[in-house]
Amino acid sequence: MAYSSINCSISFGPFISFEWEERDGKNLLVGHIARANPIGEQWTETRDVLVIFQGPHTYISSSWYQEEEVPTWDYQAVHLYGQLNTLTEEETMASLHRLVERHEQGEEKPIDLSQFSDRTLRQVRGVIGFEIEINEIQAVSKLSQTRQKDQAEIIRQLEKRKDQNSLEIAQAIRNQSKS
Repeated sequence: MAYSSINCSISFGPFISFEWEERDGKNLLVGHIARANPIGEQWTETRDVLVIFQGPHTYISSSWYQEEEVPTWDYQAVHLYGQLNTLTEEETMASLHRLVERHEQGEEKPIDLSQFSDRTLRQVRGVIGFEIEINEIQAVSKLSQTRQKDQAEIIRQLEKRKDQNSLEIAQAIRNQSKS
């Protein structure tokens, strides 16, 4: 089966925010994009999609190993496969109400979309709402698992780099070795 891909990585593609919802026994990713977003032009019908959430990733030098070996790349990622459905304007508005209600909880002066004027809410016509019904989740952590005797040095070298991806991978390797 061919899947359309929605890359959710800030570094490698367009950023689309999602909300996870469980409704009617289904796991859903719910979101919206600007109608002007070129991705929306592809969403005229229900289709199978692959959503990729790319976590931290970094190069691992084989010079950090005790024995000769090729270098590698450590990473964490989640692939969600599902069925994309474009929402009607009414469904999009209901989705936005749920989103705002969820995120306004705890605010000092929480807003409620029902208090907004029709003029302001017309902006909803500028977005495409969608839901993706998830039917498969694949999560992968490649964290030098096969290099246990080298992990302390890998962590040490990654922490010397000071970039966010290297630091997060170092911590993930450390956490993995504790379990």
